[in-house]
Amino acid sequence: MSEVLIVIPAFNEEANIETVVGELIRDYPQYDYIVVNDGSTDHTREICRARGYHLLDLPVNLGLAGCFQAGMKYAHERGYACAVQFDGDGQHRPEYIAPMKAKLDEGYDIVIGSRFAAGKKGYSPRMFGSRLITAAIRLTTGVHVADPTSGMRMFNREMIREFACNLNYGPEPDTVSYLIRQGARVAEVPVQIAPRLAGESYLKPFVAAQYMSRILISILLIQNFRRRKGT
Repeated sequence: MSEVLIVIPAFNEEANIETVVGELIRDYPQYDYIVVNDGSTDHTREICRARGYHLLDLPVNLGLAGCFQAGMKYAHERGYACAVQFDGDGQHRPEYIAPMKAKLDEGYDIVIGSRFAAGKKGYSPRMFGSRLITAAIRLTTGVHVADPTSGMRMFNREMIREFACNLNYGPEPDTVSYLIRQGARVAEVPVQIAPRLAGESYLKPFVAAQYMSRILISILLIQNFRRRKGT
């Protein structure tokens, strides 16, 4: 068993999942992986089963938070040292897993694959939202996170346990902010994100604006009332 588990949330990724998992199996056999099928309504499930992929098949759609938590429960139960969130659409590149693991081994709890760690953000509406989230995290934690909305994140064993054993632990910037406030050490490693292989992102402009607003409210207000299990 590898130290590293790649958790691949997948909802209606029939056009991409073979390419994503096939590359991992062919070029990165040193890592374990699990595809978490989030109640897909296309042929994602059938493709994974036909190819013999490691599959955690959810009977209903739980959304990213529930889907990722299911993957973290899997990682926790099997004793993995770390788990990395890895999109099923081909945007995340596996060659960055090794440098992220090296940074985690320096003593960090969370390592973010950052698009902006080595450069400046643009000025699109989405980047403006990302800047606001970065500012909110810094205001509430004192920690600068250059790319808080990156979906490529690696978590150590303690963070796996947190996600697996607590409710409302979605893999979002507000949870990262909350964990920093609880003492988690966060680092960023420069990465490049590839274009989506096929299909369309669910983050249309209006949805993206709603997302940014919800995350900001959560970081600035709701996280003040959040309690960890056993506290």
